[in-house]
Amino acid sequence: MKRITSLIAVALSAASLSAAAATRTDLLGEPAQPASTVRAVVTAAYGRTIEITDRTKWVNVNHGEVVRLVSNGREFTWYFDGVSQPQPYYMTEFAPAGFVGRGVKVYVGLGDDANLG
Repeated sequence: MKRITSLIAVALSAASLSAAAATRTDLLGEPAQPASTVRAVVTAAYGRTIEITDRTKWVNVNHGEVVRLVSNGREFTWYFDGVSQPQPYYMTEFAPAGFVGRGVKVYVGLGDDANLG
């Protein structure tokens, strides 16, 4: 009986960890996707492109902004519609694996003037 209880505890723990990881990404925003009949709110139309170079230490974006991010010939588009974050977070938390190999910080503002740092 102890063994079954332990297995159930491990399974529930693993499930909660994967749910927590999914929730963290949801808090940061979501990949911009083409419009469909089901999902017509966000399209893949981005407002601007930010190139991430070896010298880039941070980027500034605005909440609700759709941005195309480019680095070393790779790219992805992200919709910054997540929950307001009191502190910057790292691009590695939401970028595709291997997109950036170091800690580029992302600052999400509420205003209209976003800049690249």
